[in-house]
Amino acid sequence: MDDHQTTSSRTDRISHGATAGHNEDHVAIFHSTAYTDLVVLDGATSVADRDYVDEAGDVVWFVHAFAAALGPAIAAGLDQHAATHAAIDTVRSGYFVRANGAEIPPHAWPIAALTWIRATRDGMLHLYCLGDCVTLMQSPGGGVADLDPYVNPQEAVLQAEIAKLRAAGLDDPASRHARLLPMLRARREFQNGSPRPSILCLRPDGAFAARRRVVPAPAGAVLLAMTDGFYRLVDPYGLCTPASLLALCEEGGLETALGTLRAHEAGMAAGLSVKRADDASAVLWRA
Repeated sequence: MDDHQTTSSRTDRISHGATAGHNEDHVAIFHSTAYTDLVVLDGATSVADRDYVDEAGDVVWFVHAFAAALGPAIAAGLDQHAATHAAIDTVRSGYFVRANGAEIPPHAWPIAALTWIRATRDGMLHLYCLGDCVTLMQSPGGGVADLDPYVNPQEAVLQAEIAKLRAAGLDDPASRHARLLPMLRARREFQNGSPRPSILCLRPDGAFAARRRVVPAPAGAVLLAMTDGFYRLVDPYGLCTPASLLALCEEGGLETALGTLRAHEAGMAAGLSVKRADDASAVLWRA
């Protein structure tokens, strides 16, 4: 489930599970004569009692099935919004076929964060973002900007609940997760039933409320798009700034940054997180 691949001299990607053999992230790259599509997917950890459609994990299946369905939608000439909906329609059909009539509660339906960056030949970047992946760009002059600043409002709610449990002496991650599970399931049901979902979900009840932006990518610019698990090097661990993280990836490679992340996590105590470590994925692209 782990992957590191140098696609070309301009593109490098990595995807690494926090647990050996299990990775709910996925990075996909699509090339055509008109543009390059960089797709970063961060599947949300399941809050179900079991997997329903794939023994390797329903969330793992979901992110890979979406990327597989996105390819034909892109080839058909659909724009990012239409292609996302077309791919989800394909994935949803496959999901319920694989379920084989099983009654699957909505809190068990898989969801994911999605950042899709389309680099067009005219030097523009077209961002289509759902959820909390992070995209940084370093300009030729060395400045680093966050192209999609976003704060997940649910994260503050979750951190407050975790702080309450820790204050009550509940430091064991498994026990803490069990106490949080009703809240997490209610949130997952809400996300799957939203009329304008802000996350990639299986059965959207309306159009995805993606954050969309078009920005120039001057020659010499470097782009780093990543899941929040990879961005832990900056937030919450504080081992890097956005600028130093991008420099580390550019100079030492994505594997060096990942090694720094995993070494830090291996030595740290349980903190303000449901998960001690997270799947971590990134793609580095040079304009």
